[in-house]
Amino acid sequence: MKISQTAKIYADALTKMSQDGSVTYDDILKDLETVSTILKSSADLKNVLITPAVPTEQKQKIITDVFTNQISPNMVNFLKILAEKKRFGEFEEITEAYKEELDEINGIKRIAVISAVDLTEDYKQKIINKLQEKLHKTIYATWQKDETVIGGLVIRIDDNVIDTSIKNKLENLSKNIIKGNL
Repeated sequence: MKISQTAKIYADALTKMSQDGSVTYDDILKDLETVSTILKSSADLKNVLITPAVPTEQKQKIITDVFTNQISPNMVNFLKILAEKKRFGEFEEITEAYKEELDEINGIKRIAVISAVDLTEDYKQKIINKLQEKLHKTIYATWQKDETVIGGLVIRIDDNVIDTSIKNKLENLSKNIIKGNL
């Protein structure tokens, strides 16, 4: 998911909300996940909160009625601000941006590793250890099998891709042959 600059600004505001010590990062994350669950369970609620035709005051009353006993007062106020600024449609992006900020604060990097075959637990751990050594972060990996990857691995870290597959090497060789670079 591509995250907008606006979503990052709102996520940063959430991060700052916990810096005074009155609420923890995890409390904010739990509130965001609660809101997300409620929104996913009620498409009508989500539509009302993102529809420009619904007056802001009505949206804020709905937010108060639905969320007051579910999440912290600070988060209720945050949702009201999103409604007022007509940014409720970016709630999912804001949540993702907040999770990314938490990962950064906690020294965590999430990666995806794609291979043609299932990897052994030992080999997976070696990959994680090597990346932790290089990136100086705790690595959380998702493992995918894609039979079109011929030998080697494809590792996605943020917007970067490390492609050590034979398929990639063959494609590069082919491009060089066509360009006459050999």
